[in-house]
Amino acid sequence: MTETRRTRVAVVFGGRSAEHAISCVSAGSVMAALDPARYEVVPVGITREGGWVLHDGGPLAIEGGRLPEVTGGTAVSLVGDPGGRGLSVLEPGEAFGRLTDVDVVFPVLHGAYGEDGTIQGLLEMSGLPYVGSGVFASAASMDKEFTKKLLTAAGIEQGDHVVLRDAAGALTTDPAALTQEHRDRLGLPVFVKPSRAGSSIGITKVADWADFDAAVATAAAVDTKVVVEAAVPGREVECGVLAGVGGGLPETSLPAEIRLRAGVDWYDFDAKYLDDAVDFDVPADLTPEQTAAVQEVSRRAFLALDCRGLARVDFFLGTDPATGADRLVVNEVNTMPGFTPISMFPRMWAASGVDYPTLVDRLVAGALAEG
Repeated sequence: MTETRRTRVAVVFGGRSAEHAISCVSAGSVMAALDPARYEVVPVGITREGGWVLHDGGPLAIEGGRLPEVTGGTAVSLVGDPGGRGLSVLEPGEAFGRLTDVDVVFPVLHGAYGEDGTIQGLLEMSGLPYVGSGVFASAASMDKEFTKKLLTAAGIEQGDHVVLRDAAGALTTDPAALTQEHRDRLGLPVFVKPSRAGSSIGITKVADWADFDAAVATAAAVDTKVVVEAAVPGREVECGVLAGVGGGLPETSLPAEIRLRAGVDWYDFDAKYLDDAVDFDVPADLTPEQTAAVQEVSRRAFLALDCRGLARVDFFLGTDPATGADRLVVNEVNTMPGFTPISMFPRMWAASGVDYPTLVDRLVAGALAEG
């Protein structure tokens, strides 16, 4: 009796961005969810320096506050020729023999060089199907400036913001580029952010303009494009989106809400991953009308950015002071949301009736169908 060949899935994680560790944790969860009877997992780690290796089996979880990292393994390289269909080993190794064939890639990469269209372009050139959005949607969603422009063009409300540019329109990290007129318009507090980063890395909440210069320097250490956003009062609500089966309309999860505990000022990196500082309501305590509105705007944002596969849309749900009606403002669209055990994306879909293994299976099947 011939054994059915398992689908070979290269799970790619780590990478050169500041979100390296969170990518590792996400990948550990994804690999654990892939059914070994159906899938052969090829764990491909990318070191902080950019080297590709077959992961050596080290921990891919946050243990005792210690963040995981890709450090070693058998060196591999992606085959650029579409006929190669995968990876080639660059040095002797016995773990998988000589790899030359991969069916699909699951790039569980967050931030620069992973979620911004770069690896998507590499995979397109290599002729490999992959999970998630393509080059354009990945790049546009990663850049907060262009996310806002595209969503605004689609009639989706954005908070007030300024991208630091000099008088000629060139990007600058000079705090003086935020004029007094800008400051009066934005008010306080503001959030100073690297335009192309995630996991709240490099973000500072500024409640006093005396702290603004330092905040710009913090953001500029992550990205040369700095965005200054007016604070948007409201509840922090998120919604998961999955591409429709067979080309249908995108499907949306039940929304969830992030509630900060007393003494926690905002949802920064430590609050997200290291401290027991927030409560998650999954699903969120919303009216049916509010739930429907969040889901509809999430679907529209997914389509406006030409997303594929999956996305998580983050909102502020507040009240319009002029009318008293709900005000729904999109904060960002994440094309490769976290897949850690506490991440909202898989938890929202679980609350919607799609458990973690089914979610991962659906993403892989969708990538293969499109590829």
